Amino acid sequence: MTEFLEISLLVISIVLIAIVLLQSNKASDAGQIITGGNEALFGKMKERGLELFISRLTLILGLLFFLISFLLFVM
Repeated sequence: MTEFLEISLLVISIVLIAIVLLQSNKASDAGQIITGGNEALFGKMKERGLELFISRLTLILGLLFFLISFLLFVM
């Protein structure tokens, strides 16, 4: 059982790294908070289509990574 969890943790971590690298760069918009252009930042917060899918997939993979890591720690 632990071998299966370790292999799945390895696969999830590789896919999670790839998905995070595919996400759009929001760091340039975050700099507008300091300069006072936050209306444009929060106006563009809606994710649609592929961006929404990638965001949700990142959340799901992150939760799976955490849960499997916790299970491996407990076992």
